[in-house]
Amino acid sequence: MAPPHDVKGPFSYSRGWRGGLGRGLDPGRRRRVVCGQTTAASSHGRRRNDRHHPIAEEEPVTVDAVPAQGALPDERRAWQLVLESIEGELLSGRLRPGDRLAPERSLAASLGVGRSSVREAIRVLEVLGLIRTATGSGPTSGAIIVALPGGGMSALMRLQVAAQGFPVEDVVKTRLVLEAAVVTELAEAHDPASLEPASLEPAEQLLDAMDAPGRTESEFLALDAQFHLALAEATGNQVITATMAGLRSAIEAYARAGVAALGSWAETSARLRLEHREIVACIRAADPAAARRAVQAHIAGYYAETRLTAGPRDPDPVRAPLPSRADLT
Repeated sequence: MAPPHDVKGPFSYSRGWRGGLGRGLDPGRRRRVVCGQTTAASSHGRRRNDRHHPIAEEEPVTVDAVPAQGALPDERRAWQLVLESIEGELLSGRLRPGDRLAPERSLAASLGVGRSSVREAIRVLEVLGLIRTATGSGPTSGAIIVALPGGGMSALMRLQVAAQGFPVEDVVKTRLVLEAAVVTELAEAHDPASLEPASLEPAEQLLDAMDAPGRTESEFLALDAQFHLALAEATGNQVITATMAGLRSAIEAYARAGVAALGSWAETSARLRLEHREIVACIRAADPAAARRAVQAHIAGYYAETRLTAGPRDPDPVRAPLPSRADLT
């Protein structure tokens, strides 16, 4: 079974997002962002009523839930029914590698759900590496089974479903711990003494795609979630990558749910793009502390701005180290 970071799903950086990964900026024309630029600016360059809270030097971060927030819309549940149905067919042996899924319209009718729910479930299955899809018509089109959900992959499928019911504050706290550790390891790997610096090109390609004009909120946030997954994949740690992949649907869904609370999507998305660039710049500068601060401010700030969580407070430290490959063998 291929590890999750080898998956070439519809939102995987290795194939490009179907909305048009190639429509972003030319890599040679990427906007240059210096490590510390947006984090430093946040302490004096934002309006007083900006809900995006900057993070001070080495200040750890946490969030509290806002009582009125936290539940995902009920209509988001239908795709889970589709996912569970297909998983049951795979685990029972009624569907095997090489078989094709029924057409989208037929699946929707048989399960009593909308076609958008079928598409969401198929997207998750493709991200997990269980199916491959081809557009068009004819015998090579549609979704084909390429792997069975055994062992860790079956657990990851269940995490995808369970994550939709996790409280938003738990998702945010987990991201703060996990992604701070990810950028720390990547920044340390870019130290001049490192023999194998991690490749950030896939993540930067996603940032270029986010810069393309005319992106809808949903398209932008799907690319945003994939960017954070691409950073995890760059560590080469399969457990970290699988955990981020399992949380990705919840991360993306909560991010979309908060858009309605924003004063200006144009301003927020512009800031998010700069913050993404700063995270990468800090990694390339081999500055783990700055990379941690940048990713913490980025994550906590968006959820606070959208009022999905309260602002950052006095949390537990978030600089947990990533387990090494040796620790996992």
